[in-house]
Amino acid sequence: MDTTKMTLPLSEALCHLIVLMLTLGQEIHSMPVPTDIPMCTASETAQYSLTFTGKWTQAAFPKQYPRYRPPAQWSNVIGVTHSSDYHMWQRNEFASNGVREFTEKGEAWTLVKEVETAGERIQSVYGILSAPAVVGGTGQMKTEFEVFARHSFLSFIVRIVPSPDWFVGVDSIDLCDGDHWKENVSVDLFPYDAGTDSGFTFSSPNFETIPQDKITQITSSFPSHPANSFFYPRLKHLPPIAKVTLTKIKKTNQIISLPMEPTQSNQLPTGNEIEDKLINTPLDCEVSVWSPWGLCKGKCGESGVQHRTRYIIMHPANNGAACPLLEEERKCFPDNCL
Repeated sequence: MDTTKMTLPLSEALCHLIVLMLTLGQEIHSMPVPTDIPMCTASETAQYSLTFTGKWTQAAFPKQYPRYRPPAQWSNVIGVTHSSDYHMWQRNEFASNGVREFTEKGEAWTLVKEVETAGERIQSVYGILSAPAVVGGTGQMKTEFEVFARHSFLSFIVRIVPSPDWFVGVDSIDLCDGDHWKENVSVDLFPYDAGTDSGFTFSSPNFETIPQDKITQITSSFPSHPANSFFYPRLKHLPPIAKVTLTKIKKTNQIISLPMEPTQSNQLPTGNEIEDKLINTPLDCEVSVWSPWGLCKGKCGESGVQHRTRYIIMHPANNGAACPLLEEERKCFPDNCL
């Protein structure tokens, strides 16, 4: 059998197919290759220190500020280093069961199991990190962690205590910049609602959201309900309630010497010290609606006086609008005179 005669038509057919594909390719726009996530090519691992600083003060957030049972404070940090295909939580997405339990109750077991499962299934998680809680609205907690090129992203979550299901955190911050690691990263943190509890105030009782909502950022005007603890209609933006600073740890044994007497520029933060200037958020007075007019007091046949009252719901703070009058009177004529 002569195989040469069969091979030749096959080669010709293949050539015709290639020519046809090239011809069609000129008329069809190719799909773009995603380039929004740059590849990390750093050759070495990197060590970072994480410093969480609470800024939840009564001056910055005077409305319904929790002072007892329990007072304002922060849970421990739960974080993870991972690749770009993993998310511990995402804005405008539904919270997992682990995030729900952590933001509502402060229980981290389910969240940690979710992280471990993701690491085993898709190899997207490198390590879990944590830091102790802050007993107070202000203060700091610190921890260290490691990243490398395949897992250069950091995510973490901290529960706001007390709250229905509110938290702060970061979602997938990339510490790699091409072929090297970023030296310092600072991020102001703002409150988020996990979408699993419908409470409006810090101390609201449990009120499950059915159906579950997506994770949303809480702002000075959203949720737009005057009872909400973060509702400040006079503000365009809420002040940051916390801050995280990520600092690359230098691999060196060199001892850095400081002046004997600390100055304002090099003094290390201690205790509950916050490096930023004090923020005073104005809180306007809030009053109830007027009560019905009272009985008309006066002699029969002559004009009398009747009163109505209202009471203070929220006292003003930080140069907020003062309370209006709480009592009014008007002239009247007694009814049912005998």
